[in-house]
Amino acid sequence: MRAVYIQAQGGPEVLTFGQRPDPKPGDGEVLVRIRACALNRLDLWNRQGLRGTKREFKEPLVLGTDIAGDVAQVGEGVTSLSPGQRILLDPVLSCGRCWPCLSGEDQLCERRGMLGSTVDGGYAELVKAPAVNALPLPDHVGYAEAAALPTTFMPVWQMLVRKGQLKPWETVLVLSASSGIGTAAIQVAKGGVGARVIATTSTPEKAQQARALGADEVILYSTENLETRLKELTGGRGVDMVVDHVGAQFWPQAYASLARGGRYGVCGVTTGYRSELHLGQLFSKQLTVFGVSMGSRADLRQVLAATARGAVRAHISQTFPLEEARQAHEVMEGRSFFGKLVLLVS
Repeated sequence: MRAVYIQAQGGPEVLTFGQRPDPKPGDGEVLVRIRACALNRLDLWNRQGLRGTKREFKEPLVLGTDIAGDVAQVGEGVTSLSPGQRILLDPVLSCGRCWPCLSGEDQLCERRGMLGSTVDGGYAELVKAPAVNALPLPDHVGYAEAAALPTTFMPVWQMLVRKGQLKPWETVLVLSASSGIGTAAIQVAKGGVGARVIATTSTPEKAQQARALGADEVILYSTENLETRLKELTGGRGVDMVVDHVGAQFWPQAYASLARGGRYGVCGVTTGYRSELHLGQLFSKQLTVFGVSMGSRADLRQVLAATARGAVRAHISQTFPLEEARQAHEVMEGRSFFGKLVLLVS
């Protein structure tokens, strides 16, 4: 099969387009003919060896976490799927036997893995995966749109809906609206819940796009003081919830802007791991700070259902053919896009 893989970590030049052996599905697995695979920051980190992904390679690794396509073949014991069926893959690999898995919290699996990270992923024509990870794809949801959902919408759904329990009368702050997480959070908060959304971004052009997705207010952090503007926009009360995938850069201002009883969710640290926590504010304002990493399979089913009824949609900035994965990585590193980048496999 055609694939893009790495045999060492480094810059975009380590991405190799060539031939890899066709995978063969084992018991309880499916072979998927890939139609689309979305890019994520995790792809860059796995390629670069950053943020805990440093490794030695005994075999080449095919990157790509978020995959949509057609069932090409089913392994022994698989009765819930059939060849030709359109599917979206849950990228989180769980054992199904530990206590978190048995209690429905499979994102906390003690043996958790990830497509495109711990095993081969979607920068290829074919991939094998557990059959339980394959979710039927509604006919009117396209492959590219579906592939752009999991790694952005799963953590956002867990953060805002399941853990954060955002209410329609509340206000949520979405940091960095132009990213995949940012575009997902705006839509889940506005289209899925009906809350008021304040977003941040760097340019007037991105601000316009954020408003088009549903943001009620947009703060340009490049020219405006975040804490001051939040006070103005909330009448000094603050926000009920923060979606933070950025990390250290905006933590002080965003945390200080929480209203009483506010919740602060973290699902990424692209600008740094460490910051100071004001413990006095934590207890006196009765705040909650929590982290999420991806979400459960049930979360992804709800995301897919919300997409099917038009409550949310993946915002795709640009698509690339599989052989241009290196160029797609360069675009992602440039940070000039708004939304998701997707590889299309013909």
